[in-house]
Amino acid sequence: MVERSKNRKKLLMVKSEPYRTLPTSTELPCSDDTPVDNEDQNFIPNLLLFLLESIWASRNDWFFGIDMGVYHTTGISHLVPVIPDGFLSLEVERRKAGKSRLSYTVWEEHNIVPKLVLEVVSKTPGDEYETKLKIYAKLGVLYYVIYNPQHWRRDQHQPFEVYKLIHGEYQQQIGEPF
Repeated sequence: MVERSKNRKKLLMVKSEPYRTLPTSTELPCSDDTPVDNEDQNFIPNLLLFLLESIWASRNDWFFGIDMGVYHTTGISHLVPVIPDGFLSLEVERRKAGKSRLSYTVWEEHNIVPKLVLEVVSKTPGDEYETKLKIYAKLGVLYYVIYNPQHWRRDQHQPFEVYKLIHGEYQQQIGEPF
């Protein structure tokens, strides 16, 4: 009976602390250190960040990350991040404990995933329309934006596409205000 009680106690500890073994954001790399191959990959996300900083200057409930690892537990490993060109999370601290983030770890953000992810297509195809689309859908990102002004004909898509997650799948949004 005592042995059974010990096993039950161990099981309860494991179930109640599922994230105890996950690394902290300070223990994980902040990006994949892959250099961008066109200036739009830096310019567009930074422009959005500066606009948000201006419009939402008095708010502290949002975070916009640029070329930053988003660590999550829905992929092949919690140690393999997805790294969008830009992403917006709402209902999280703008500056976590008054400091800048090194990476965005979903389990440290109360399981709040980004609401919007932006990918700027480069000259080297980066699977924005297949692999990343599936990753973001599985993660639960509500809006996925692909900006592709240079290579849209190559990729057989429009230069600017907005997708919304509906019932677990992305549906392209057509027309204004998109």
